[in-house]
Amino acid sequence: MTDAGSIICSIFKGNKEQELYVYVPRDSGEDGIPEALKDRLGQISKVMDLVLTPDRKLARADTTRVITQIREKGYYLQLPPDIGIGVLHDGD
Repeated sequence: MTDAGSIICSIFKGNKEQELYVYVPRDSGEDGIPEALKDRLGQISKVMDLVLTPDRKLARADTTRVITQIREKGYYLQLPPDIGIGVLHDGD
């Protein structure tokens, strides 16, 4: 970890669900992912390490919420985006 408002995390994905990511403290690595999530992910691969600070922008998550959940639960689960009805009809 860096200062009180930031955290260094590792981001992992699995081969079972696209766009499902788990953020854990870098020091805990893959061992920081709960067994139930490991089962859901399947074969796990590391995507990257990232320094999260409250002012850093993430594409699909609120950084402050990610930091808080990593500190409180030991991980943050980023779910795939919702597929809207318009997307389904436009793709038909």
